[in-house]
Amino acid sequence: MALNPRIELRQGQSLVMTPQLQQAIKLLQLNNLELADYVEQELEKNPLLDEARDDDQPGLIEPTEGETPHKEEFDIDFADGPHASDGAEGEAVGDASTLSLSEENAPPAPDGDMDTDYDNVYADQSVADAPVADAETPGMSSSDWQSTSSQGGGSFEGEGELEGSLTRAETLVEHLTNQMVVALKHQTDRLIGAYLIDLVDESGYLTESLESVADRLGVDIEDVEAVLGVLQTFDPVGVCARDLRECLRLQLAEKDRLDPVMERFLDNIDLFAKRDMAKLMKACQIEQDDLSCLIDDIRNCNPKPGNVFGEEPVTPVVPDIFIRPKSDGGWSIELNTATLPRVLVNKQYYTEVIAASAKDTEAKTYLSDCLADANWLVKSLDQRARTILKVATEIVRQQDAFLVYGVSHLRPLNLKMVADAISMHESTVSRVTSNKYMATPRGIFELKYFFTSSIASATGGDAHSAEAVRHRIKNLIDAEAVDAVLSDDAIVEQLRANGIEIARRTVAKYREAMQIPSSVQRRREKRAMV
Repeated sequence: MALNPRIELRQGQSLVMTPQLQQAIKLLQLNNLELADYVEQELEKNPLLDEARDDDQPGLIEPTEGETPHKEEFDIDFADGPHASDGAEGEAVGDASTLSLSEENAPPAPDGDMDTDYDNVYADQSVADAPVADAETPGMSSSDWQSTSSQGGGSFEGEGELEGSLTRAETLVEHLTNQMVVALKHQTDRLIGAYLIDLVDESGYLTESLESVADRLGVDIEDVEAVLGVLQTFDPVGVCARDLRECLRLQLAEKDRLDPVMERFLDNIDLFAKRDMAKLMKACQIEQDDLSCLIDDIRNCNPKPGNVFGEEPVTPVVPDIFIRPKSDGGWSIELNTATLPRVLVNKQYYTEVIAASAKDTEAKTYLSDCLADANWLVKSLDQRARTILKVATEIVRQQDAFLVYGVSHLRPLNLKMVADAISMHESTVSRVTSNKYMATPRGIFELKYFFTSSIASATGGDAHSAEAVRHRIKNLIDAEAVDAVLSDDAIVEQLRANGIEIARRTVAKYREAMQIPSSVQRRREKRAMV
């Protein structure tokens, strides 16, 4: 067979990802905050896109009569169980430019305590803003923050606002250096102090031995120890310690709690880490009540005092969807329209520019591309809102028992079940549920929280949710008595008695994931606290 180049025609099928399709897929996996940043960039690039304002509302396309934009409501029939009935699903309508039609508030929290206490659950959607340092940050000269307007006499209105925005948090090194300048007067002591401060890690501990520092600087070890003693009096208390014992000693001495008994406790703190309370009481020569007081004092200390300067500002969790109970027993599902961007396509500007540049082919081509991009962005935003609402509606239908009764009634759910119910691909559902949160009467949950694996039933009935099983394990451990601490095997037997078929290693895995110690450690702790 000869190997010669030739031209052939072949017919085949392939998936082509156009730029518009890639944009629509990208928008699906963005949360509201990321979406606002993306739309802001598009507003800067595209001259035909305008940000909608309240006075632009009359010019928008209004929803048709009898339809509510971006809102789903359905009733739940509990005749055959606590799950949603297959009622008619309302269709969310409205142009993408009308995504924010009204100001929505978060639903009120239910009466009583939450029955969920996991890390991915937020019972309160408001988080206090992180403190911001003053513009006159210690360690920096005032000229670093001086605006140009202050040098030229008069200034325009609002020009001085830039000076107040140039702020940043003070670092641990800066904080210690500022105190050192005041506390140490001799130049040699300041040199040693600056070197020691550079050796302090993020947790506030000294990372090098004093002998090594003395050899490197060519000074006496006594001078280094004297300077270190001064540095250990600085704020935060416990900083510049060489180990955990010394860090705790500094903090307890500041609180006037460092007595001989506490000294013996710190010398035997390894026994406390091993939960061996009997040996610890014997080493400290104290009774149970005194040991409890010592433990309380230790727990009130900060083992990493330097971390307060390395904390990042906490970003508040903003829900993307609101779930509110209706008076008739159903659920109202709404998008958080207050955080959704609103954009308009300025077709009037497009018409005027096209008419003015009728002979400029390049300008007409550019504006036509901008118009196509703007229309596609508006369409993509609207499609994103509809898709999120449809996925959230199906999740609520599947997990309505959780909303009514709590985490113990969470049902097994996966992406395929939701995708099949709403006739979408699993990858689309996965993108929609990424980095998005739902505000429910039981708190704020990530959408991924509602997707849990299933655990078989011991009686052949419906499977149990893994999250619900974890909740039951935690309740069993919380309710155990001092003289009846449950082992993993005992927990397995109790779960099987309640119709849950589970292996002992699975119980151990769930228990460790919830940071619950073993039965031996729990028994030791409970006996020590009696």
